[in-house]
Order: sequence, then structure tokens, then C-alpha cells
Amino acid sequence: MTSSTGRSLLERIEGADERGLAAAGLACLDRCLPLLAPDRAEALRPVWAAVARGDGGVWAEAVAKARVELDGAGGEAAEDGGTVTMVRAMLDGVPAEWAERPLREWAGHCSAVALAVHRLFDVTEDGPLHAGELRRQQAVLDAVAHGPTGLRRARELSVEGGRVLRAVVARRARTA
Repeated sequence: MTSSTGRSLLERIEGADERGLAAAGLACLDRCLPLLAPDRAEALRPVWAAVARGDGGVWAEAVAKARVELDGAGGEAAEDGGTVTMVRAMLDGVPAEWAERPLREWAGHCSAVALAVHRLFDVTEDGPLHAGELRRQQAVLDAVAHGPTGLRRARELSVEGGRVLRAVVARRARTA
């Protein structure tokens, strides 16, 4: 993330509040979740609802539920450049505490991992898949900067990005 766009993303993460950080990290995880658990696309929906409420107790409970639902996911998936392990680390790293510092660390980690995952599946190092992920991350942070109403747009971007990544992975599997 050495481009001016990348620095802009880092600046946006640094300037985000708890809700923005939680949404940013969750959106990255949500977009990459098909690599870990392709059949459990809705597992993070309660966590999104907790972000909307901005309530630490609801957040911790939703995170715990998602972890239980996704426990063991990815064990049967074929490792493709370590992506399953990378996505699992994003899930395992979700902080139970609704606080700025742990959420900021997690969001930054998720951002870097999601960009790395997209780069691994791209045709070139900074190709269209990576560039699209970078744009989605920025758009999520922009959307949630407008308050809870921007969460719907953040979720839409997340779902769209998950579909794109799923299609790329499926295409790669067919041609392998």
C-alpha cells in the first residue's frame, strides 16, 4: 500500500471511530469468507447487526456466535497460497472488546490480509482484483463515516466483493 491511494486508506483507518473500524474489518472478513466457508455466507450477519447497534455487549455476543458457527470451517478447503489460513486469522483476530485500540489493530490487519488475498488471486501483482479490493475498502470507510446509515452500503460492498472473489476462485478451479 505504497501508492497515494494506499496511504489514503491507512489515513482513513487511522481516522475512523469504533463503528467505522468494526465495519472496515468485518467487511474485509466478509469479502474473504467464501475462501474459508463458502456455504456459510450469512454467518456474519449478526455481527453486522451488532456494528449497527454500536453496543459492546451485543458485539461480543455476536462475535462469539459467529466463531462457533464458523468453527472448523476451512479444514476441508484446499490451501491456495495460504489463503484459508489468512482468512482464519482474520476471524480468530476479531476482538471481543468494542474499543478503539483493538478494533483499529484488527481493522488494519484485515485490510492488509484482504489486499494480500486479492493480490494472490490476481493476474498481476497490482491487477484489477487487488485494485477493486482497495476501492471497496475505501468505499466502506467512506460509507460508515456518515454514521449507521452507511452500514447498509458497506454490507452491499462486502457482498459484492465476496461474489467477485468467489467467481475468480471458481474460474481458477475450473481452469486448473
